[in-house]
Amino acid sequence: MTLSTSGQPPLTLGLPGVGAASAVPVPSRERRATCAGDLVIAGLTPMSSCDWPGRLVATVFLQGCPWQCTYCHNHAILDPRAPGQVPWRDVRDLLARRAGLLDGVVFSGGEPTRQPALADAMREVRAAGFGVGLHTGGAYPRRLEALLPLVDWVGFDVKAPRDLYRAVVRAGGETTAADQAFASLRLVLDSGVDVQVRTTVDPTVLSDDDVRGLTATLHALGVRDHVLQEVRPDGTTSEYRAALARVRAR
Repeated sequence: MTLSTSGQPPLTLGLPGVGAASAVPVPSRERRATCAGDLVIAGLTPMSSCDWPGRLVATVFLQGCPWQCTYCHNHAILDPRAPGQVPWRDVRDLLARRAGLLDGVVFSGGEPTRQPALADAMREVRAAGFGVGLHTGGAYPRRLEALLPLVDWVGFDVKAPRDLYRAVVRAGGETTAADQAFASLRLVLDSGVDVQVRTTVDPTVLSDDDVRGLTATLHALGVRDHVLQEVRPDGTTSEYRAALARVRAR
């Protein structure tokens, strides 16, 4: 996701200076019990009005993503090996100061569901009286399924029609990412959790017909809130900016 959606604000605290994503191994800490303090946090926005529609939230950006989306404008937070820049105690302290002022916390990324400590962090946020939002691209269906009972709202990124998924995410086998994403979307829809589905339209990959077809597919699946977002070149690679400029010049 990821920040899987191009509408995300820039991080305001602690961006590590590292770059390209790689395949994500199962973290060694997943073999033991994890707690919120194990979260690898790339950045924190103390107050946002755009990360959860209609809510005023703090947004926690978690490090690491298995995908390398064409239009990603936060390459620094893709590498799962990069160290965290914001300790969980900073989030905890922020919530203590803003009780009654914030509606909730949104966990974003990167792909936040890749971190096993997320469940404990969500439980802590709920226990403190805040709502829990989640931005995800659905790369880990089983992990997402376990998290859904702890979530009040999901911002779900659908990248493309199935046959064009890999052209956007540039990772995995030919259908791997599409299978993961649509399985995850089905879990979210079946859970009854409030969800907004977003698609950042990459014109270097998607045609107008592709977008119309995707919208029809999502509607048939039961999606009632599908938002199209315009890709933005800020923070993307120079290669992508050049490709985007060529498409827009036509």
